[in-house]
Amino acid sequence: MLQLRFMKLVWILVMAGQVSVKAQEITQTLRGTVVDLETHVPLYAATAAVYADSLLFAATITDSTGMFRMGHVPVGRYTVVVSYMGYRQVVIPDVILNSTREIVLPVEMEESPVEIEEISVSASGGKGTAMNKLAYVSARPFSAEESERYAGSRGDPARMASNFAGVQGNDDSNNDIVIRGNSPLGVLWRVEGVNIPNPNHFGVSGTTGGPVTILNNKVLSLSDFMTGAFPAEYGNSIAGVFDLRMRNGNNETHEFSGQLGFLGTELMAEGPISRSIGSSYLVAYRYSSMAIFQALGIPIGTDAIPKYQDLSFKLNFPTRNRGHISLFGIGGKSAIDILASEQLVPDKKTIYGDAMDEHFRTGMGVLGLNYTTPTGSNSLLRVTLSSSLEHQSNHLDKVYRHIENDSFKVDSIKYTFNGYHNNQRKHSLSVKWNSKINKRNSIRTGIITDLYLFDMVDSIFNEPMARYVPRLDHQGPALLIQPYLQWKLQPSDKIAITAGLHGQFLHLEQHLSHSVEPRVGLRFQVNRKNTIGFGSGLHSQMVPTYIYFSMLPDGEGDFIKSNATLDFIKSYHNVISWDYSLSRQMRIRWEAYYQHLFQVPVEYHPSSYSVLDEGHDLNRFFPDTLVNLGTGNNLGMEFTLERYFSNSYFLMCTASVYDARRTGSDGKNYDAIFNGRYILNTLASKEFSWGSKQRSTFTVGGKLTMAGGKRYTPINVAASDIAGEAVYEDAQRNTMQFSPYFRADIKLAYRVNALKASHEIGLDIINLTNRPNILKQTYIPGGEPPVSDVYQMGILPIFYYRIEI
Repeated sequence: MLQLRFMKLVWILVMAGQVSVKAQEITQTLRGTVVDLETHVPLYAATAAVYADSLLFAATITDSTGMFRMGHVPVGRYTVVVSYMGYRQVVIPDVILNSTREIVLPVEMEESPVEIEEISVSASGGKGTAMNKLAYVSARPFSAEESERYAGSRGDPARMASNFAGVQGNDDSNNDIVIRGNSPLGVLWRVEGVNIPNPNHFGVSGTTGGPVTILNNKVLSLSDFMTGAFPAEYGNSIAGVFDLRMRNGNNETHEFSGQLGFLGTELMAEGPISRSIGSSYLVAYRYSSMAIFQALGIPIGTDAIPKYQDLSFKLNFPTRNRGHISLFGIGGKSAIDILASEQLVPDKKTIYGDAMDEHFRTGMGVLGLNYTTPTGSNSLLRVTLSSSLEHQSNHLDKVYRHIENDSFKVDSIKYTFNGYHNNQRKHSLSVKWNSKINKRNSIRTGIITDLYLFDMVDSIFNEPMARYVPRLDHQGPALLIQPYLQWKLQPSDKIAITAGLHGQFLHLEQHLSHSVEPRVGLRFQVNRKNTIGFGSGLHSQMVPTYIYFSMLPDGEGDFIKSNATLDFIKSYHNVISWDYSLSRQMRIRWEAYYQHLFQVPVEYHPSSYSVLDEGHDLNRFFPDTLVNLGTGNNLGMEFTLERYFSNSYFLMCTASVYDARRTGSDGKNYDAIFNGRYILNTLASKEFSWGSKQRSTFTVGGKLTMAGGKRYTPINVAASDIAGEAVYEDAQRNTMQFSPYFRADIKLAYRVNALKASHEIGLDIINLTNRPNILKQTYIPGGEPPVSDVYQMGILPIFYYRIEI
């Protein structure tokens, strides 16, 4: 009902804006800069062409500073193609011009090893190629527009990525993802060349996801998502990489936008700081809409209101000699209180007398300074200094209550059951140097240095012992150093080869872990339609940092950090790919992969446990003493059929079949908990436009997902009744599987382009059929039955209204 009231109000505002634009043609400016990929030297007289549904609409050339400009372009959706003699063509699809926002495109072009005699301008080749030109397999670029277009993505890069081949969402209520059967704990987040903490509200220590993203997709430029065999510059990850780039603000015109929706109320501004030197600012802020509604006295339907806010910004200052300095930041904080002491109506399965009052707080932030400068005519240096903070705290009070007249009555709040805080600061220095030796050879080298500062405290009340037991109590530093070197050879225009080394060295608690990791890649363009790729390499990753400092009793009344000397988890990645262009707008990609994991932490005492099963829910884990003796194997095939947005519609189908297995310290081989065996996705959207030059558009999109169910371990009810908590059948680890997962989403969006403002209203309906997908099983002491299924999210409508001026 609350969302319906706001939708009615917004509809009136949109219709009012439409009245003012009856007869005038609405146009916009499209401009950008074109530079060499390796050196950032401006490319003079490059051709920039604009296509509308594969038909050439307009074209221009760059000036001596590499800039191009096309004014008075009617609003609508276009493809921009940039060409330059001796360079590979760059294709930028889905460039959307609206009435209030200029488009400024930064274009980096890769030099061809063979002199190209003529410029061939078309709206075809080049789409789907990663921004990182050293990634030949298992990588694809994505735009902010894609994260908005896909039904169910909610403007979230992680939820968008769950539609790609080999990727699956782990839990509908959170955005952590499973890549090729790997735990979500193996995902790396990078922004502006800096490895950052978990960028999500309510993220739990050690995890990589959360219910609401802190990242604002409106400040992102074209970015990369990788699922395996990463280039040598990426480390401390065995599953996948988000390499995100923030765009610069408009350096000529001030622009503003606002958005009101279920997920937050946003304000964004950008514009010039100094037009004469081309400096700019970009800033976006969001606050929890439900917290605003509660403050206004509007009933929400629950007292457990998630309160969160986040901020993203970038200030960019060009310098002499093609360099620039930029200051950027991303951060957010969140809080929620879930109070069983204020719960009046019992859950139908809750008959046990005690519960918890929970006070959960999280936060993260990163502040960075980038300096980029040429170091000669054929090289470029980039230095980044950054500091980040990750914070989680929780306070749980045990509540005793009974049922009286079908309502809960609180007997007492007896004691604090568990309390912890986790503060992790990191100061980083990243240096990257590109050098183009000649047209055929280039190198990229650098080093990433991270100084960690930890402050972790955790204790839990042991009722039989009637005392608090420490689980964490650590303050101190750690140092992670990651040097890398990568060489690219292009012996011909059809063949490209990369070879590199990544080093990873961790000094923690007087212990040194190290890994030297070779990486290789090959791309062979058979002809204009067929391209074959290959990638292979060794990758490694730390366990969640708090595991190193977790404390266990030593049998003599003291507590020790039994996992402080754990080594890296390591994984060999091998990928082969085939790309086939069916037409200018449609392509097929097939990939096959094999990953062998070793040095996997498993329990010292023989059991079926493996760290590779962790991350299946947003909870911390405190295992027994671990040793690096486990292994794992992931293999599979992936298929993608993608029709790029053209002639007003888009289509993508992805299919994955895979097998993910691992061993415990008992030497036996088990299914990984994420081994669902298959994933199928179908996405489509259709855009309808009317009025002069697409003044108004209506878009309808849909998504269907089918996947094998999660695996689970049976609960031993008799042992659980004695222990008072769930006890699992260790010998039957992951032998059971829930029924297949199915979800249908739909998205509707209506946009009006007025002369001085553009309006957009949208509705994203998650799980349209209200399918009851099972997430996990839980044990309820004294329950009837004692073991019950926990279901994923039901139908959820998400409304938003956006205005840009």
